[in-house]
Amino acid sequence: MSIDFQTALTATVGTAAREAGLTVVSSEAGTDFNNKPTAKFKLALASNAPAEHTLQLELSDAFDFQKPDLLPEMTSHLREAAKRLKNPRPDAYVTIAGLPLSFSGFEWPFHRSTSGADTYIVHGTAHLADGQGSPLHTKISASMTVTFAEIVPAPEQPYAETFIYNAIRKTYDYGQLELLKSGNRQPVPVTTRYYSRWQKKFIFTDTTDETRMDFLALKIYWLSGVLGGSQPVWIADPRDAQYLNTTPEELARMAADLSRQGLLSLTDDYAAATTSLAGKAEEYKAKLEAALAFIKPSFNEEMRAGHTNM
Repeated sequence: MSIDFQTALTATVGTAAREAGLTVVSSEAGTDFNNKPTAKFKLALASNAPAEHTLQLELSDAFDFQKPDLLPEMTSHLREAAKRLKNPRPDAYVTIAGLPLSFSGFEWPFHRSTSGADTYIVHGTAHLADGQGSPLHTKISASMTVTFAEIVPAPEQPYAETFIYNAIRKTYDYGQLELLKSGNRQPVPVTTRYYSRWQKKFIFTDTTDETRMDFLALKIYWLSGVLGGSQPVWIADPRDAQYLNTTPEELARMAADLSRQGLLSLTDDYAAATTSLAGKAEEYKAKLEAALAFIKPSFNEEMRAGHTNM
């Protein structure tokens, strides 16, 4: 990392982190997919936070914040991350279909495709987070077209992580990603179909109130009840709101309804699983099994059994 850019990035990230209520635990030089220099930061709510409650932020070494919206958007990204870091498992998410997942190892920033395609690529991994130490995972290769890239303020982590994670969740919902014990990278195409130029926002899934309520109960069951020892989880996450095509305020309103039903214990905008929600374990495990069956290509099983003319 060049000294000048290291100083500039360190100062800028440090200021944004403080405004978001975070501490820069460490900063160091790194390299991206093409071995170009990057600046890697580890952020946390406190300097002594455990590793699982730290945020890894990686930016191109030459990245600056000259565009007027870049710094405010990064600060907003870090504010959301600070709330997510209070979750017992900040890396964990659920899909509408019923899959609990954890995301890790994303190699920011985007790099241009090496296959000749006119796309930008980021690699990472999604693991099945069922609380049983499952080895099932998906090696992800998320790509956005050059046309789509024009919508994004910068091809860097703070401006893309949310829609990349949501595109991955949506691709699981479509049954187009498989969870395996091993395997090659699987594609997640991110195109303009996920973005409304008229509304100037990302749209992944049109959901009803019932779908959103079911999603929130599912989220609290897995992230608080199973993975978090009934510790509270941030309920009004804008990342989930984007995925569900709703607002954080609507999620908070629905959480209040679930609280009145006795399915979760609500404190401000964090919710913990109750014994009533834990009583739905068989329902959610069945939903998980159905989701796993849905994303398992049947033709693979037919080929393994020899039932093919190929």
